[in-house]
Amino acid sequence: MARKWWTLLVVCAATFMLLLDVTIVVVALPDIQHALHASFSGLQWVTDAYALTLAALLLTAGSLADRFGRRLVFVIGLSIFTAGSALCGAAQDPMMLIVSRAVQGVGGAILFATSLALLASTFHGKQRGVAFGAWGAVAGVATALGPLLGGAITTGISWRGIFLVNLPIGVVAIAIAVRRVDESRSPHTTRIDWLGAATLTAGLFSLVYALIRASETTWGEQEVVICFGLAAVLLAAFVAVEWRVPEPMFDISLLRTPTFLGGSIAAFAMNASLFAMFLYIVLYLQDGLGYSALGTGARLLVVSAGTIIAATAAGRLSSHVPVRWLIGPGLLLVGVGLLLMMGLDAESDWTHLIPGLIVAGVGTGMVNPPLASTAVGVVPVHRSGMASGANQTFRQIGIAVGIALYGSIFTASLHTNLNERLATIPGLQGHADQIADAVHTGNPGQAIAAAPPPIRKQLGDAVHASFAAAMNDLLLASGILALVGGVLAFALIRSKDFVVSQYPGPSTPTGAQQRPPENPAIRDLKTGQL
Repeated sequence: MARKWWTLLVVCAATFMLLLDVTIVVVALPDIQHALHASFSGLQWVTDAYALTLAALLLTAGSLADRFGRRLVFVIGLSIFTAGSALCGAAQDPMMLIVSRAVQGVGGAILFATSLALLASTFHGKQRGVAFGAWGAVAGVATALGPLLGGAITTGISWRGIFLVNLPIGVVAIAIAVRRVDESRSPHTTRIDWLGAATLTAGLFSLVYALIRASETTWGEQEVVICFGLAAVLLAAFVAVEWRVPEPMFDISLLRTPTFLGGSIAAFAMNASLFAMFLYIVLYLQDGLGYSALGTGARLLVVSAGTIIAATAAGRLSSHVPVRWLIGPGLLLVGVGLLLMMGLDAESDWTHLIPGLIVAGVGTGMVNPPLASTAVGVVPVHRSGMASGANQTFRQIGIAVGIALYGSIFTASLHTNLNERLATIPGLQGHADQIADAVHTGNPGQAIAAAPPPIRKQLGDAVHASFAAAMNDLLLASGILALVGGVLAFALIRSKDFVVSQYPGPSTPTGAQQRPPENPAIRDLKTGQL
């Protein structure tokens, strides 16, 4: 096999492992919560630790790869991700798991930043399209199969298996990369923007910590207020740094281009709405309705099926229709799907969610392929790496902030609804906090079983109704966010912002101009699902 096809194989294997770990973990979270006795905030951090490190280091990792060698940095990323997976599988308490997930995120950021660059430097012409098409297909399959595989491994083996399965893949991929992948570097390396990376990382951490802490206490608690203020200062400092440094990791001026701004908003809204809601949908299916991890993963295939079908059509349509007609309406469908899932009550079954899951899945499939190309389509080819990395950064910020924000809303809504319902049950007035804690820790059944027999049914109805009411509030908030993102994306994304080099064609009359072949960075990403 030619060395370039070994490169495609190892990049696809790493991408499969990386993206699978994003969705595979969500289905296992309730089991992780029970096994490690994790708090509700700890559960949020298991997901957010990964997303935050991925968002904060993605652009910096790309610069490191350009400077020191893409294969070298790719192998380092693979090693870190594999080691992080081993640590996750061996975790004995929530803090160890959270720190290990952050280590995974560091490796994930490096893999994200170098995978496409390795393919772009190895393949040319028609073969580049084949390579990116294969990469996009693997990415789509990994995302779609994540919930089902996560459920199967968690139910059949253990939640630790979802992390340990990465070890043989990682070791084999490292061996192939060292022996079969050619090294490449950018001829135009830039300085590493360490100050930008530091202020962004600290600012995002402060923001997410404040949101998660608010779910444990109150929004007005002193520590929460201080962290919100610190986040504002640090993120403002990040913007100031990026304006002033000669070689920023993120060129803030890109946001002046309406299409880039619209694509960034769409990336944030997509992940902050449906993808952030997956955590709470999983908790509802397992803790609220009592389904196993495998049963939950199988039911989430409803979303995956809609996404795959719509993504296939959108990938073809993106060459024929303006992408705003895919991204904007797609996000609107995601919002409609989330709103369709509202109306849950104590008697609801999972079938109530099916119409909304299908609609949201179709919307996701419409958004993902054109969104991947929109970011790089409005910049010259030599800046496509930064543009693509920035789009991925907005995606990861969306999921981190969304999970933390919804956690605060869920906690407040659950307490309010429990207080109202328990006030009518003799002997349970004033016990809303203890029962809400049982729901947060995934043990509502234990709280119900501990109640005196005469009032167990009333308590069970109150808990299930309060859980459903809190879910309705989350679905409303996430649905509105997706709708707003869809409207803004449709309004901001414009065909005229896309970069098209104009030059006289060989058979063009004097003075006329024709459109050259499409920018390969745009064409090759149209089938990608990130």
